[in-house]
Amino acid sequence: MSFPPKDGQVEGEGVTPGATEREEPCIVRYAEAKVPAALREQVTVLHQQAWPDAGDSPHDPALDPWTVLLVTARGAVIAALDILSKEIEHEGRSYRISGLSAVVTAPDQRGKGNGRRLVAAAQEIMAIRGADLGIFTCDRPLRAFYENAGWTVLDGTVLLGGTPQAPFPSDTPGFDKVTLAAFFTERARQHAHTFRGARIALYPGETDRLW
Repeated sequence: MSFPPKDGQVEGEGVTPGATEREEPCIVRYAEAKVPAALREQVTVLHQQAWPDAGDSPHDPALDPWTVLLVTARGAVIAALDILSKEIEHEGRSYRISGLSAVVTAPDQRGKGNGRRLVAAAQEIMAIRGADLGIFTCDRPLRAFYENAGWTVLDGTVLLGGTPQAPFPSDTPGFDKVTLAAFFTERARQHAHTFRGARIALYPGETDRLW
């Protein structure tokens, strides 16, 4: 896989005038606040289709949110996700971590590898933006999807969401979550074992309670 585009640019040659739908869709990324309106409107529609009762509020700016899109040559968004990041302390060490949020593919584009391509590319984006590791939770039925995109399951690992005063752990009764990760830097790989079977103090806040 080639490296992802620079900020606000597309992978490869991008969208060109007169392009046809037969051309390969491009990966594009933006700081959440800088997503062009035409693309943001399409992402909002995808979110509403996937989570009709959840609303579509922006992420907490403190989590440095970035939006990553898979866009056709004609500018149609066929898959989207957000990357959230923060610093954490774990086992006496500081790490820059990133996670996935709001991963969605257009209903008529599912089963074609589009979501898998975007989720796999997110690892590279996290790494080149300075994350030591990527870590997030998903519903258990989606485990195979993320594993096929290159993420590794951390059996027994729990992410502590919310805040220290009002924690929101991923093993809350009624949840059936799996934690997945990818270790990018040498120091993260060296200490990867400390993240397995651990309770990790993520604490992203009240806006994005868990990722």
